[in-house]
Amino acid sequence: MTATTEAIPNIKVRLRSRNYLVYLIIFMGLVAVLDQYISMIKTTAITYIIEEYRIDAKTFSWYEALYLAPTFLIFLLNGLNDIIGRKFSILVLVLLMGLSTLGIVLFTPTLHLFMVFYAIAMFTTVSNMWSIPVSEESPASKRARYVSIVYVIGLIPLQAILPPLLMDVMGLSWKWMYGVTFVMMIPALVMWFFMRETGRYEVVKAERRAGTRKNHLFGLGVIDRHDVRYILIAASIWLSWLVYQFLYFWAGYYFMDLHGYTLGQWSMVLLASLVMAIIGGVSAGTIMDRIGRKPAFIGGCVGLAMTLVVLGFGRGWLLPVAVAITGFFTSFTYTWIVVYVPEVFPTERRGACMGWTTTVARISYVVGPALAAILLKAFPTMEWFWVVAAAIMLIPIAIMRFANPYETKTHELEEIEHKR
Repeated sequence: MTATTEAIPNIKVRLRSRNYLVYLIIFMGLVAVLDQYISMIKTTAITYIIEEYRIDAKTFSWYEALYLAPTFLIFLLNGLNDIIGRKFSILVLVLLMGLSTLGIVLFTPTLHLFMVFYAIAMFTTVSNMWSIPVSEESPASKRARYVSIVYVIGLIPLQAILPPLLMDVMGLSWKWMYGVTFVMMIPALVMWFFMRETGRYEVVKAERRAGTRKNHLFGLGVIDRHDVRYILIAASIWLSWLVYQFLYFWAGYYFMDLHGYTLGQWSMVLLASLVMAIIGGVSAGTIMDRIGRKPAFIGGCVGLAMTLVVLGFGRGWLLPVAVAITGFFTSFTYTWIVVYVPEVFPTERRGACMGWTTTVARISYVVGPALAAILLKAFPTMEWFWVVAAAIMLIPIAIMRFANPYETKTHELEEIEHKR
C-alpha cells in the first residue's frame, strides 16, 4: 500500500491507499455490526427477558433506566481516542462488546446479574467510536458516503436472521441472542492487527511530542466555546433520537405480545425493516454529500414522524409496511449523527468532544426507558405510544432550525475546524 500527502492549511495529511480504505471500511463496518446488533437485539429478546425473570414490561423498563445510568461515563471510553489513539481504543471497545455479551450467557441466573452485563454491553454501543477512523481517513468529497457505508454494513440484518436459527434450529437458550456477539468478536480481533493509526492522529501526536500542541485528559483545558456549542447541538439532537430509539425497541413487544405475531413472523417483519434501513443509510450518505447535511436530516425527521403515526393507528398489512418504512427513516436520520458528529470537532480533541457529546446524550438512557414505562402504563394498546415517538422526532428539526449548525458538506476537516 502506498500513501501520498495533501496540503491542508498548515499541516500535511497522510492519505491512505484505496486498498487500505476498503479494508478500513470493512473492519469498522464489522465493529458497527457488533454495535448495532447489541443495540437492536433487545427488540426481539425483550419478550424472553420478561418471561425468564417473571417481570412485566413496565418493570423491566424502569430497571433499564436505573442500570443504564452509568452510561454517563461514556466520555471515559471515547476519551481514550485522544489518549492512546484510535487503534487501541477500538481494541478496548471490541473486547468489551464480546466479553460482556458472553457474560450474559454464562453468569446471569438472576435479573440483576443480567442487567449488569446488559448495561456493560449497552455502554459499548453509545460511543460510535467506529466512525472516527473512517471520518479521519476519507477524502472530504466522499466522507459522508464512506462513513455511511460503514454504518450500513452495521445494519446487516443479523437481528432478524440469528434468533430463529439459534433457538428454533440449534435449540439454544435465548441468551445466545446476545452471546453470539462473542463469536463475531473473533474475526474483528483478527482484522484489528492490520489497522494503522490514523494519519491525522499521528500528526497531532508528533506535534505533542514537539511541544507545539498541548496534551490533554478528556479535553480538559483545550475544549473551547465553539466545541461547547457543537457538543450541545449534537448532544441535543442525538438525545432526541435515542429517546425515540428506546421507544422503537418496543416494536417486537408490540407485534408479538399485542398483535399475536410469532417469533418467525416478527423476524420476517424485522428483516424487512433492516433491509430498508440499509437502503436508508446508503441513500442518506449520498444525499448528504450532494445537498448537504442539514436539509437531508430535516427531511428524514419529517418522514419518520409521519410513518410512526401510521404504525400506531394502522391495521392489517399497514403495520409491517409501516415498520419497514420506519426502518428506512430511522437509519436515514441516524446517518447524520454518525457523519456530522465526528467531522465537526478538531482532530486533537475529537475523541474527547465526542465523549462529552455522548455523555450529555446519554440522558436518553434514563429518560428513554422511564418514558417507555410511563407510556406503556398510560397507553397499554400503544397507539398513542407511537404518536409520542413521532413528536419526539420533530424536536431535532426545531434544534436544527434554531441553532443553524455549520454546513460541512465537501469541506476538509481542518477547514471545518477553522470556519465552524
